[in-house]
Amino acid sequence: MENTTAVKLEHFKNKFLDELNHFELSEEQLQFSSLPKDSLNNASGRHPIVITNYGRAVGFFLLHLSDRVKNYSSNPKALLLTALAINQKYQGKGFAKQGMLALPYLVKENFSTYNEVILVVDEKNLSAKWLYEKAGFKDTGERRNGRIGQEWLMSLSIE
Repeated sequence: MENTTAVKLEHFKNKFLDELNHFELSEEQLQFSSLPKDSLNNASGRHPIVITNYGRAVGFFLLHLSDRVKNYSSNPKALLLTALAINQKYQGKGFAKQGMLALPYLVKENFSTYNEVILVVDEKNLSAKWLYEKAGFKDTGERRNGRIGQEWLMSLSIE
């Protein structure tokens, strides 16, 4: 297991671009998420966040502050998390879990007026649901039809 203090959440900077452009995900994972290079386009209302390990980009996700959040929550202080991905060569090392455990601190420090992070996870993506639960997300019980089937709405309270 990697040293947990080495894993950080950082706002996207151009220095990460080469590593993010060379991310690899399996075909199975691509049905649930997207490559960072595809998510960096049209970043209006979205904040790209990089999961780093000793300064190297190992993961990525987006935090939305746009009107898209209203599709999932009536809470005006909610952020929407999408596109979580860990580069295939770094998977299985706990980086996603450490990144999600660091999320409340990132929100408190950088988005202090927000008190909730929401996300949807495909019902077929059980490993992601398990990861989010380990990081403190709760299943809201709300279900939606997504592009590949049913999705669960999950919420993380930021206190």
